[in-house]
Amino acid sequence: MKAKLVITPKKAVLDPQGKTVASALEHLGYAGVAGVRMGKYIEIDLAPGTSAPEAERALNEAARRFLSNPVIEDYRLEIVE
Repeated sequence: MKAKLVITPKKAVLDPQGKTVASALEHLGYAGVAGVRMGKYIEIDLAPGTSAPEAERALNEAARRFLSNPVIEDYRLEIVE
């Protein structure tokens, strides 16, 4: 079983890295890009026998306390069998 965690800046937070990538795409001729948000992707391998609900509870706690900054970032957690 794996856990996939995607962390992105909140919509209200300025994302200079995303703006730079959007600008670079435009300069390279990629039309139609309205915006880019840069973030982090974390994959976590879970030990055999770990229950999905327990893993989700623990990883939500870890995401709030350690893996993301809840003041400026949102996260999405997915447990994959």
